[in-house]
Amino acid sequence: MTTPTFYRLRAPNPDGSTSTAVSVRVDPERPDPYPVYLAVGGGRRRMYLTPDEAWALWRCLSEAVATLGEPPDHIRTRVDPARR
Repeated sequence: MTTPTFYRLRAPNPDGSTSTAVSVRVDPERPDPYPVYLAVGGGRRRMYLTPDEAWALWRCLSEAVATLGEPPDHIRTRVDPARR
């Protein structure tokens, strides 16, 4: 049995206040059809996703944010998976 894997990154707020946490949990052995969990802002906004929904979200987001210009510096970091 594998444990869930977490991917986390913090996004700076435009007003200079504290940053916003973005977390994704992947649990391939989850018994329901939603092995991907997305939380934005310390879990205030949450989504449980199927793999197909996660891929569709990735595709739409990548196309949409590409229209906003070059990626910001805080994105140019390695996101290592964590066990918790």
